[in-house]
Amino acid sequence: MKPSKLMMALLAAAGLCLAGGGHAQTMNKDQRDMAVKSADAQYKQDKAACDGLSGNAKDICVEEAKGRLKVAKADANAAYLNTPKARENARDARAEATYEVAKEKCDDAGGNARDVCMKEANAAYVKAKADAKVDRVAADTRKDSAEKTADARREAAADKRDADYKVAIERCDALAGAAKDACVRDAKARYGKT
Repeated sequence: MKPSKLMMALLAAAGLCLAGGGHAQTMNKDQRDMAVKSADAQYKQDKAACDGLSGNAKDICVEEAKGRLKVAKADANAAYLNTPKARENARDARAEATYEVAKEKCDDAGGNARDVCMKEANAAYVKAKADAKVDRVAADTRKDSAEKTADARREAAADKRDADYKVAIERCDALAGAAKDACVRDAKARYGKT
């Protein structure tokens, strides 16, 4: 298999992994701890399965096992924390795992083909990390934007209420005595003024 086809397959696999990673369920601390323990147990099984291999095939197998462990732990943490930064860290872990496996697979090639394979692996890694950062910044911006929008709406509602109150008080000025007092009291009650 040519390195470029290998990298295309790795990128496609990474894309599929990333597509599912953004919609992780939230979990509590106990669930996260269980997920981490499960990942550790799975890692031991995966690593033991690599013992029957030798050479670069074993190296690839071990890197895949390490990558699955790292990704599972990062995904569990992202689901527990449920923050844009934690989701970015999970995507970074996935990118690093994919990169480490790709580097091992590049060892099967030689000369310029290996160099090209390594450059492609590095480029895919850099792109995946950059995409994760962009998504985190966008999520932070949406959160900030939503907070700013909510603040602006509260402020606008208060301004509207004050304006309506001033109109009501102005109408009360046309009255006199007990009628004016009742009008002012009603305006204060209606617009939340004390």
